[in-house]
Amino acid sequence: MADTMQGLRRTHYCGEPDASLIGKEITVCGFTQKARNLGNLIFIDLRDRTGLIQLAFDDASDKAVFEKAETVRSEYVLMAKGTVRKRESVNKDIKTGEIEVFVTDLRILAKAQTPPFEINDNVKVKDELKLKYRYLDLRRPELQQNLIMRHKIAKVARDYYYENGFLEIETPMMVKSTPEGARDYLVPSRIHKGKFYALPQSPQIYKQLLMVSGYDRYIQLARCFRDEDLRADRQPEFTQIDLEMSFVDVDDILQINEGFIQRLFKEVLNVDVALPLPRLTYADAMDRYGSDKPDTRFGMEIQNISDLVKGCGFSVFSGAVQNGGSVRAIVAKNAAGTLTRKEIDKLTEQAKGIGAKGLAYIRFVEDTPSCSFAKFMKEEELQAILQRIGCEKGDVALLVADKNRVTLPVLGALRLTVAKQLGIIPDQFNFLWVTEFPFFEWDEDSQTWLAMHHPFTMPMDECLPYLDSDPGSVRAKAYDLVLNGIELSSGSMRITDYELQQKMFRSLGLTDEEIEAKFGFLVEAYKYGAPPHGGAGIGLDRLAMLMCKAESLRDVFSFPKVQNASDLMSECPSPVDKQQLDDLGIALIPQEKGE
Repeated sequence: MADTMQGLRRTHYCGEPDASLIGKEITVCGFTQKARNLGNLIFIDLRDRTGLIQLAFDDASDKAVFEKAETVRSEYVLMAKGTVRKRESVNKDIKTGEIEVFVTDLRILAKAQTPPFEINDNVKVKDELKLKYRYLDLRRPELQQNLIMRHKIAKVARDYYYENGFLEIETPMMVKSTPEGARDYLVPSRIHKGKFYALPQSPQIYKQLLMVSGYDRYIQLARCFRDEDLRADRQPEFTQIDLEMSFVDVDDILQINEGFIQRLFKEVLNVDVALPLPRLTYADAMDRYGSDKPDTRFGMEIQNISDLVKGCGFSVFSGAVQNGGSVRAIVAKNAAGTLTRKEIDKLTEQAKGIGAKGLAYIRFVEDTPSCSFAKFMKEEELQAILQRIGCEKGDVALLVADKNRVTLPVLGALRLTVAKQLGIIPDQFNFLWVTEFPFFEWDEDSQTWLAMHHPFTMPMDECLPYLDSDPGSVRAKAYDLVLNGIELSSGSMRITDYELQQKMFRSLGLTDEEIEAKFGFLVEAYKYGAPPHGGAGIGLDRLAMLMCKAESLRDVFSFPKVQNASDLMSECPSPVDKQQLDDLGIALIPQEKGE
């Protein structure tokens, strides 16, 4: 049988004791990281979420205590009481490396089988195995520190927004299914058979209703759900630091969130964030970086050379300009040694894979640059290009000619790929607000303008006259917070005018009947007076991932899903009993093989 804790209580966590406690008696608890039996000397490294401490047993130990220590194996759960003493060999790699505990009372609270992998940060096993035994993987110090970081972020968020007059109000988890851009997770109703709740993609409608209700500063660490394909920075369920404010404009919302970011990074990482944060309009971000979430930690900005090549002899360039497109370039400084012809061929395939017809290049190795289009250009035309873009000996220029919707994102993607290859991205935090997003985007398939955001987003005041006549020129009071090329937050000012809101619904192609069915309660609420308001949602998970410098959201989730949205540990989703389905009035239709 396992020992009990009777008569003992923990006095310190394993990572807390230091030399100031030498000579004092303490009690620690945790998991066995390692046990080393040297004959008449036994050392046990005991681990908890704060770190390691060394337990020592020797000739002076009580015989029963020593014999019990001999039986300890990896991951045994122990409680140990003893006297702190100076270690003979100092371990500078751990916080408690100057001291050890000479154990006088050892309790084995639980034995453990040999785990399927070693519990340390350097373990090399497949992710699938670690996720199957996630409760063991979560014992690793790296993941424990990540979850502690996540906890700290949540605490600072609550403290900061509370101090700035925000009220934390919970909104429902079972809501009406409304179009918000992604597929809903549906919850069938047992009482109302054939009808469904949806899990919230965000608390969007409810937080707007709270503004209508007079709660002018709302905050919630909201759990959100989206049934969409997964990737490294996406999970089907996620947490949003969700906020809404009344009687404000865009600047007020950006400033309150900047204050949170500044305080968070100082308190948690001791990193100073200078305010105000830089701002770029959507148009400028796309023009310079080819992305609405640009990584501004390095240069290599996109340059437009359309005016130089509109009349040149290279029809790929001149034709693109004549057809309303552009010719643009990025220059990788001192990259000629890394970006060989073979590597440029790989970049060409990448460019084609994301929509480009091809990739032109200038590789400046010798005194005369190697240029993929030189034979179609006059010498002075080529020199004008080199001078404009600042391409010198040792550099490589990559050029794309097409419509702007192709040239900009293609070069934006190549810019990131090349920067990673060259290793020129510094280890720092670069924040950026991207503002004034387009209100509509053109859909090639349907040949119509579609709303780029949720239907409650307010257009810029000066753009209201163009809603019908020139949708492509309408900009929204929408803004994103970007950190190192990853979108952290998205928000907007909201429409509060009843007639304008109806117009926006119709721009989404919704009929009056559909508007009533999906948003009737919100539309009705606006008839009773809605203050001007706006808000944002900050992705707590992505924020934690970046602050921990983790490679994936999985590393900051306690129990994450894999790419097919399943949990390898609990094996969910899983079948349910027929009786449960019958209670819900649901019948499963057998699928043919391959469906």
